[in-house]
Amino acid sequence: MDADDLWEGRAIGAAASASTRLSSPSRTLRKRSLDKRASARTRQNRAAPPVELFSLDPHLHCHDDYAPRDAPATTALTSTMNGSSQSLELVFGFLAKSYTTLETNFYRIPGSAVVARYVKSSHQNDPGRTLLEIILVIFAIRTLMQSRTRGDQSGKHFIQFDEKEIDELVDEWVPEPLAQPLSAQEQADLAAVPVIVGPTGPKPKLASGKTVLNLASYNFTGLAGNEGIKAAAVDTLRKYGLGSCGPPGFYGFQDVHLQFEKDIADFLGTESAILYSQAFSTISAVIPAFCKRGDVIVADRGVNFAIQKGLQISRCTVRWYDHNDMESLAYVLESVDKERRKRKGPLTRRFIVTEGIFDHDGAMSDLPKLVELKKKYKYRLILDESLSFGSVGRTGRGLTELYNVPASEIDMLVGSAATGLSACGGFCAGSNIVVNHQRINGTSFVFSASMPALLTVAGSEGINILRNTPSILTALQENVRAVRAILDRVDCITIPSHAASPVIHLQIRWPALQVPPLTSVPSNKPSNPLSIKPRDPPQYNIELEERLLQEVVDEALAQGVMITRAKRLRGQELIEVHPSVKLAITAALSRKECEKAAAVVKAAFVKVIGKRR
Repeated sequence: MDADDLWEGRAIGAAASASTRLSSPSRTLRKRSLDKRASARTRQNRAAPPVELFSLDPHLHCHDDYAPRDAPATTALTSTMNGSSQSLELVFGFLAKSYTTLETNFYRIPGSAVVARYVKSSHQNDPGRTLLEIILVIFAIRTLMQSRTRGDQSGKHFIQFDEKEIDELVDEWVPEPLAQPLSAQEQADLAAVPVIVGPTGPKPKLASGKTVLNLASYNFTGLAGNEGIKAAAVDTLRKYGLGSCGPPGFYGFQDVHLQFEKDIADFLGTESAILYSQAFSTISAVIPAFCKRGDVIVADRGVNFAIQKGLQISRCTVRWYDHNDMESLAYVLESVDKERRKRKGPLTRRFIVTEGIFDHDGAMSDLPKLVELKKKYKYRLILDESLSFGSVGRTGRGLTELYNVPASEIDMLVGSAATGLSACGGFCAGSNIVVNHQRINGTSFVFSASMPALLTVAGSEGINILRNTPSILTALQENVRAVRAILDRVDCITIPSHAASPVIHLQIRWPALQVPPLTSVPSNKPSNPLSIKPRDPPQYNIELEERLLQEVVDEALAQGVMITRAKRLRGQELIEVHPSVKLAITAALSRKECEKAAAVVKAAFVKVIGKRR
């Protein structure tokens, strides 16, 4: 529409307004005249040649008197602009109407007001989040709308092979083995494992028909095979069945489980106790239940493999002190405290983690000194008594009874019912707060099936026997002293175990290997608490010593005494452990039988090591 048409339209509008005051014939004639004039003007505009309003010639734009020479060009531009504006008005009107319709339909949906309020508040607090959610919604819609090729039967999405290519691929395919083949050393170790026919006890019968003295199994109190415990377990089996068929929080806990927890707490003198179905996973679940990222744990460098896994799972900050060295522990605690004061950071949870009797060498912790340092530096103590519970103390209550330390001084007391009571599982004893926290946060408690009822009854019966028969622990300590009296005089071995420990480790003392004591670190040269390895680690030939120790085990078995090497998962342990032969003393054997077994072990060491000199 050009300028003339615009003026013509205004004239038509004015004439139309005036025609309302004319008679009907006059209005008709006037309207026809105006229509003819408008049609003629339109035909003239269409016949006129197009005029370029803006020439590409730069010289035309340099003159100040430049102007369109042809009026119809201006008319065409105006017509185009008006047409575009009308189109935009139509588009905006359509969008406004669509938005209104969409909004009306949206608010008809139940719960739409809540969604709208959430979107508004979310956009107000974090506009970037709104954009991210829009992208996720679009991605979800696209994922749902796109076609799936997994169920496509046409095969257009797969590479087509002919029969020859398929046969070649089948011939070339070599399946991977389900397990890696055993090495020569592993095959030799497997072949050396004795096979027991019948139940395990202090005098088991081997597949070869030979009866041997058993110093390889953890049967400290001799409760394995106890007739009274077996009768109670059979009665429980007939009443409750075999398994609990579920974790403790989902119908897997029975009255006998609760009774066993109560018996453990009463026996140790704590407020409460919690029962785990696997002994190994007890300490590895207790540590992560209380220690998280940012917390500090000061641990002994000689802790067992289960504690190492618990420390890794917790992802906390670990500081190490020298194995069973209280001076090193005090130094590390002081350095951690200085570091905290220097950083002026917030207080974090701090723990000391160690064992009662160490699984790696049989050493025993100084519990009174641990409690003293714990109180001085405001730490919590996690003590693993898997080997000391049921084996030391007047009635087998562990280090707390041996050192006359109240069990309440230990924040988390962890033990094993398998080694101490010849039953199954583990436990953690402490305050009600400590125990109740684990019922929700102890992964091995929450996600594992509870132990069979018959084993819990066996554990409760074992506690009653230890409580009422202190002579069992007296006999055990007599046997330990009898064995140590013979083996301490052997010059080719060294014994790092505590004198009261029923687990005795025998290590080779061979001058050619130059084996220093495992815990020998100069006091004036403290090790780095950030590393589990000591500054001056002892040097020894692991492969050679393990081979010699296996010869000792085989020689002792040939003479009627079953012992074992201390097996380690090399490559997974955080620190290499000195190879050793492990003796598990039991109260089920007499003093003379223990002396006989010790003499056989002594002769085996002298024979094997004597050949190498």
